[in-house]
Amino acid sequence: MSEPRIPGDREAADRRQFVFDLGYRPAFDLHDFLVSPSNREAVEWLDRWPNWAAPALAIVGPPGSGKSHLAHVFAGQCRGRIVNASAIGDLDPPRLLEGVSDLVVEDADRGINEEAMLHLYNWVLETGGHLLLTGRQAPARWTIALPDLRSRLASVPVVNLAAPDDVLLGAVLIKTMGDRQLVVNHEVVRFVIARIERSFVAVHRFVTGIDTRALAEKRKITIPLAREVLTDIEHTKEAD
Repeated sequence: MSEPRIPGDREAADRRQFVFDLGYRPAFDLHDFLVSPSNREAVEWLDRWPNWAAPALAIVGPPGSGKSHLAHVFAGQCRGRIVNASAIGDLDPPRLLEGVSDLVVEDADRGINEEAMLHLYNWVLETGGHLLLTGRQAPARWTIALPDLRSRLASVPVVNLAAPDDVLLGAVLIKTMGDRQLVVNHEVVRFVIARIERSFVAVHRFVTGIDTRALAEKRKITIPLAREVLTDIEHTKEAD
C-alpha cells in the first residue's frame, strides 16, 4: 500500500514513520482523504459505485467518525447533491434531483418525512440513480412507521465506521497542521493522539487552537504547548 502524501519539509521522513500504513486518496475538491482500517470498507463501497447491488447505501458511525467527509467524497465522485434529512419533503424528487442522478441524505436517522423519503427512494430506484444515507444507526434500527419505507430501508446495505484509530488520527493531525504550514514532530503527534477525543472534529479544533496560540505567543509546536492547548479545550468543554 502506498504512503499518504504529507506536506513536505525536512521532517517528512520522520513523520512517515508514524503513518506508514495509510493509503492516500484524492478527496474530490476536499482535502486529501486518507484510508485506514476504520474507513476502508466504506471506501471500497464508494469505489464500486455505480455497480452497487442496491439503489442505496448507508454509512453509519459515531459523531466525528468521518461520515460527512465520505459523503462529500461520494458527491464529488458521482457529481451528486448533498442534502440534510430535514430538507426531505421541501422539494419533490424531480426537483431535488434536477440535473443529478445521485443524492446524499445526511443525518437520515435524525427524523425524516417518511412519505417524502419513500417517494424519493422509489424515484431513485426507477431512474437508476443512487442514494447514500448517513446516520448514527443502521436504517433497520430507525423508528419508521410507514411499512413500505421500513421494508426498503431494512434491505439497504450498511457500512459501519469505527471511531478513527490512532494511525488515522495522527495522519489527519499531520495533514491539517501541514495545511497551515505548521511543523510538528512525531513525539508531539504521539502525545496528542494519546489524549485527544477520538474524532476528526477534535483534531481540527486542536490544530486551530495550537496554531492561534503558537502565533500569538511566538512559540514552536512542542509537547508543553500541546498540553496547554488540550487543557484549554477540556476547560472549554466543561464550561459548555
